[in-house]
Amino acid sequence: MMNMRKDFSRRFSKTVQMHKQYEPLRTLPPAGKAFGHFGEWLQGRLGAGGPVVLVTLRCDKLFAQAWHEPRPTLQLNVSGPAAVSHQQLRLLLRYLDRPETGRFVMSANVPQGVGAGASTAALVALGRAVGADDTQLATACLHVEKATDPLMLSRPDGVVWASRLAQVYRCHKTPPKAEIVGGYFGSPIRTDAQDDHFADISDLLAGWENATETGNLAVIAQLATEAANRTTLLRGPSKDPSAALAHRLGALGYVRAHTGSARGFIFAPGYVPTNAQTMLRDAGLHGITNFVTGSTI
Repeated sequence: MMNMRKDFSRRFSKTVQMHKQYEPLRTLPPAGKAFGHFGEWLQGRLGAGGPVVLVTLRCDKLFAQAWHEPRPTLQLNVSGPAAVSHQQLRLLLRYLDRPETGRFVMSANVPQGVGAGASTAALVALGRAVGADDTQLATACLHVEKATDPLMLSRPDGVVWASRLAQVYRCHKTPPKAEIVGGYFGSPIRTDAQDDHFADISDLLAGWENATETGNLAVIAQLATEAANRTTLLRGPSKDPSAALAHRLGALGYVRAHTGSARGFIFAPGYVPTNAQTMLRDAGLHGITNFVTGSTI
């Protein structure tokens, strides 16, 4: 009986220590939070030799959230996909001129390698958790990951963004409200900051600015589809079902992650077919989701 009590005491002590490591988040100071995205409305080169630019597709279903409290050493505890390493956190803090100490607890649901901004969302959340100003975060994220999404901006889908420079190339209206049903096709693909093998989309940008100005979702979807088709033709995969699936669904068009596996089908709100998710699964997509993006004008 005494041995049983000692064994229980040891197991109870281990359980207590585990829960101390991941103590309830409500005991920590207010969090930093950042939303992810779901591929891009547009992505490509600004001219044949120009920079890589994109218009992100905001997805508030995907997010990273981080808490920080002072500690003498640097600790990082992650619940969910671990898109940032201990070393990357150290680089971020160094660039932000913050102490490289403290306990960070991160909660995230952004899959890695799908084109949803997992690493950028994580870095922005961590930066916000230590009180970094959003104006610092673009260059800080670029310093750490070398190519960054505009998730630190208040309107990330309201700009043409140069991802390898962390700069706004042009501002435009946020796309109008749209409903997206999507999933992931194929294996994850990590972004390579040195990769600039993208189609020229400079001809699409004038039309994009006009379509967002007038809130024309049908034209926006057509432009997004054209950008996606160009990427698929140039980069693959060769058996991507997205264009044919968009037609079968009766979607206005589709978007893709231009360096990831996310595929999204664009509908006016309330017009998603009831069997849409089943059709996506039958076409080989997984991780099926639906969400509303954009805004009213």
